[in-house]
Amino acid sequence: MTNKQISQFLKLTANLLEILDGNAFKIKSLLAASFKIDKLPIELSALAPSEIETIEGIGKGISAKIIELLQHKTTSEMNELIQEVPEGVVKMLNIKGLGPKKISLLWRELGIESMGELLYACNENRLVSLKGFGEKTQESIKKSIEFIKSNEHKFLWAQIEEAAYALLRYLQEKYPAALFAITGDFRRKCEIIEIIEILSTEKECKIDELDLAFRVKFIPVTKENFYVSLLQSTGPQSFFESLKINPLGLPPQGSEEQIFEYLGYPYIEPVYRDKINISNSKINSDDLNKIIQPENISGIFHVHTTFSDGTSSVKDMALAVKNKGLHYIGISDHSRSAFYANGLSPERVYLQHHEINQLNIELAPFKIFKGIESDVLIDGALDYEEEVLKEFDFVIASVHSVLRMDIEKATNRLLKAIENPYTTMLGHMTGRLLLSRPGYPLHYHKIIDACAQNNVIIELNANPHRLDIDWRLLDYCLNKGVLISINPDAHSIKGLDDIMYGVYAAQKGILPLSHCFNAFDINDIIHYFKSKQPL
Repeated sequence: MTNKQISQFLKLTANLLEILDGNAFKIKSLLAASFKIDKLPIELSALAPSEIETIEGIGKGISAKIIELLQHKTTSEMNELIQEVPEGVVKMLNIKGLGPKKISLLWRELGIESMGELLYACNENRLVSLKGFGEKTQESIKKSIEFIKSNEHKFLWAQIEEAAYALLRYLQEKYPAALFAITGDFRRKCEIIEIIEILSTEKECKIDELDLAFRVKFIPVTKENFYVSLLQSTGPQSFFESLKINPLGLPPQGSEEQIFEYLGYPYIEPVYRDKINISNSKINSDDLNKIIQPENISGIFHVHTTFSDGTSSVKDMALAVKNKGLHYIGISDHSRSAFYANGLSPERVYLQHHEINQLNIELAPFKIFKGIESDVLIDGALDYEEEVLKEFDFVIASVHSVLRMDIEKATNRLLKAIENPYTTMLGHMTGRLLLSRPGYPLHYHKIIDACAQNNVIIELNANPHRLDIDWRLLDYCLNKGVLISINPDAHSIKGLDDIMYGVYAAQKGILPLSHCFNAFDINDIIHYFKSKQPL
């Protein structure tokens, strides 16, 4: 089990205890241990039991639970808890804004034991009479349940990437004479996947013995029409129709590339096909070569360290980026208002800057830029006074709290942050968490227009749970001349690899190399930051 899985398990144990009105001290200890374990730089599974027992802040009792969990994938305590709490009540913990205490009240006072029953109760206006609830809370719960239900059986592309490719390898090994290819939304790297579609020349594919979390649909084809079928099933249908293919008129083809060549078009990668329509554009090989590629990334911004809620030091994060062959890193820990993430006081900002100065001498010519992810406060202000803000090379302005403003207030809040002369980048613009939380309401074009007017870069947050700004808005950004920075929002060395998912999203939006900020060389970056500094 990974640290994240162990952390989630301990948090679930605490939540179930709270639903059952368990010992408050024990609940608090479990939650504290859960938070600590999620931030540990070393996987607990790699440690001996005696080493786990010595970790500061965990304690002997919780250490014993962790050891039991690593050995048996569960604990005796959890087995007892799930016998006491109905499965539907446990699932209600996934509802945003509904904590264990309120769930306990719903269960005990109204006898609600599932999301379906809770949704019915909301529609019947039954929650408003309960202590701690009200019309707004009831409506919020209702919307959250509807959001969850609308996303059932859906997965993030990144969540099933490995398993989908493993399934493909399994089929190729089991049926070596057949042709297989993953097609559809997955092949185009769409951010959310409902089903894995597999083109197959094998009539009877047996996968019943496999334990798959996702649904699979086989599309039977002949070897003769395999590649035309691959082209058509990859989609979207509008792209295929733009090719004006007559399958009956095509000679036998051995690849998709040969079909494009026969038609007189350059090969269009599947990830580009949502935005490119052959019949309405004069796309050529030169244009395609200008689209951002993984190898074009020169450095990485939006990186957290142990100064706030990251798991690795500034030096270790810098070395990890340097070892990838990149040329710079932009450290941007959380600002002081993010107390939940150990946000930096001004004194700790200066301490970090001193460390970065020393590392820049040690690691030259590799460059560490001094940044901050500043919370955008309720009124749109940044999180420090001017005397602190002017010490940063760059500032990422991000909203992390009070997400339920109406569209006008939320938009005006961001506009004020964008207009602040110290704002360099706008972080995760909509605040969305894919399949978990919709973005807050905004007038997107107004926000992008303001970024253009104030020379503010827009982040494409590469964390696969965010992918925010949405790639569908990139063409508007490009038309306004707004630069995009593909940032992993990394809280660990492993998190740096999320940059790839951001590149995929940028490719779907046909982001040219010229408009990707972190594809710029180091001298251009330095010049840009200097030009942004207020006089």
